[in-house]
Amino acid sequence: MKSSYIIFFFIFLLLGYMIAFSYQEVKQTKKNTTMSNSQYERDLILRNELIDQEQHNLELQKELKKKQDQVFKNEKELSNEAHAYSKLVEEAERYRMYLGKVKVKGEGIQVTLEDGNYNPEKNANQYIVHEQHVFKVVNELYISGAAAVAINGQRLSHSSYILCNGPVIEIDGFMHPAPFVITAIGDANVLSSAINIPGGIKDSIVNDNIQFTVEKKDEIVLNPLLAN
Repeated sequence: MKSSYIIFFFIFLLLGYMIAFSYQEVKQTKKNTTMSNSQYERDLILRNELIDQEQHNLELQKELKKKQDQVFKNEKELSNEAHAYSKLVEEAERYRMYLGKVKVKGEGIQVTLEDGNYNPEKNANQYIVHEQHVFKVVNELYISGAAAVAINGQRLSHSSYILCNGPVIEIDGFMHPAPFVITAIGDANVLSSAINIPGGIKDSIVNDNIQFTVEKKDEIVLNPLLAN
């Protein structure tokens, strides 16, 4: 009988241990499940925050692109305005130079017209430089792109006039004797080629018994118009 109690004791002891073990297992499982749920919630929150941040970054990128496009547009407009202003300045300077209001310098050519060697048996007027000879040279120089022209150092303007007055010529009220040195600023090669073209201005004037010389110059300086 005593042995039966002992057996029952061990049986109940074993059952108690098994029940306690099962309880701990269930408790640990619930704990792990609770922790897993909590971790999932945290991961979900972080994931949503990351999505929101990415969306915000995308909006910022779009806004940055708009700002960059606006900056580029403004820079282009400023560049166009600066270019237009620069062109206006160049045109104004060109007009001032054309009107003879400013001193100018640059490469060009020098044309000298001198009276021919006089033949007593012929009319002396056939050997004298006349205003039409000077006109021909000046017009050819302007047509060929001369930026500024002067005769014996006197600057010409768009309204200048040249008159023959005996052995001298009158330019805007100022008298000049021969020889007549005509200087022009521009592309020296172009101007020289235009003057020396066969059958052109030079040959025409030389046929009138006038001495005609042309020289290229690396630098010519022309002063503003003279005040009469």
